[in-house]
Amino acid sequence: MNFSTLFRLGENLNLDRKTLVILRWIAIIGQFTAINLVYFYLKLDFLVLITYLILFIGILTNVYLQFTIKSVILKDLYASIFLVYDLIQLSALLYLTGGISNPFSILIIVPAIVSSTFLSMGTTMILGILTVIFLFSLTIFHYPLPGIHDNSFTFPKFYLVGYFLAIIVCLIFLCYFGIRFSGESKRRSDAVTKLQQVIAKEYELESLGGQAAAAAHSLGTPLATISVVASELKKELGNSSEHSKDIDLLVSQTKRCGEILKKISKKQIKDDEFFSKTKFEDLLSEVISSFKESSSKNIKLILKEDKNKFSFQRSPEIIYGLRNFLGNAVKFSKSKVEVILSSNEKNIEILIKDDGPGFPDDIIEILGEPYIKSKSFQINSNAGTGLGTFLGKTLLERRGAKLYFLNDRNKNGATVRVKWNLRDLIN
Repeated sequence: MNFSTLFRLGENLNLDRKTLVILRWIAIIGQFTAINLVYFYLKLDFLVLITYLILFIGILTNVYLQFTIKSVILKDLYASIFLVYDLIQLSALLYLTGGISNPFSILIIVPAIVSSTFLSMGTTMILGILTVIFLFSLTIFHYPLPGIHDNSFTFPKFYLVGYFLAIIVCLIFLCYFGIRFSGESKRRSDAVTKLQQVIAKEYELESLGGQAAAAAHSLGTPLATISVVASELKKELGNSSEHSKDIDLLVSQTKRCGEILKKISKKQIKDDEFFSKTKFEDLLSEVISSFKESSSKNIKLILKEDKNKFSFQRSPEIIYGLRNFLGNAVKFSKSKVEVILSSNEKNIEILIKDDGPGFPDDIIEILGEPYIKSKSFQINSNAGTGLGTFLGKTLLERRGAKLYFLNDRNKNGATVRVKWNLRDLIN
């Protein structure tokens, strides 16, 4: 296994220092309370002074962590050092108080579980292996359990072996759950971050035309002033002056700047039309045209009972979402893609159909989730991680759409069905 993958070195894993401090204070207070209850209230004898010494060292390490380390977060390595110490401390306390037969021995799995949730798999494996080693040692080597062994009572060996195995099963189960839970949470968090970046970029592009027009308007007056002043200087200096050529160049470049700004202003008019109200037929035609320029595949728009040709406010979410699914259809199709538009008084529906291999059976039910991978060899060469589908689906759903992923009955392609209720689209 790759070392960098095992320890996920590129993921910048860390554990919040405050979280670890609080967890360790809870553990220390719990251990201190248990020791005092057993020794002073239950009157059971054990090596209490040594347990106090172990607890005192634990308190010092937590005070050091809380007040000396200034970093808000602890990197994987530093967090694992404190967790290993906590494992050693609890093992030492259990060694002095009955070993694995101590009812608190189940808590020995806590450091590994914390690691599985916040830190790398490699760190979790190391803590898990150490936990198993300490558990095995505590099963064989330990001081008597206070109050039990004093009365010549001992636990049967098969009971201790069973308890040992039960703790290990619990350790494996909870660590696996922690690793899966934290991994899925991180993947979804990354996907949402990318979604925010995409929509921010789309809105930035939307506003770019307006900014260009504002710049053209603001720069028009100073450029005109420069042109007038340069022309007056040329009149005063005359053509014989050594600076006349420089003044001519200044005038010509000023005029050139003016022409560029006029073009930007005209482009803004076009951009305004692009982001104003439009019909779905026009929007789909523009999106399809952008793909025809870069693809030789046959992309066709079909109007099927398009009875309601109403105008709606264009938005980056709808544009990006439709472009994403059309782009996927073009990528996986063999030769043709059909975009079918139909509408009535209540609904508008868009079908994006291709003649490719279709959606793989093993992921069609979870399409729209981020970071999924099909086992199908037929599409693996072109397939990604499902992030694009997640982004497109989420953006369209934000604008009131409902999406369905379907395969052709004859297994001759895939279909993405995007449906709007007119009330949701207008609102």
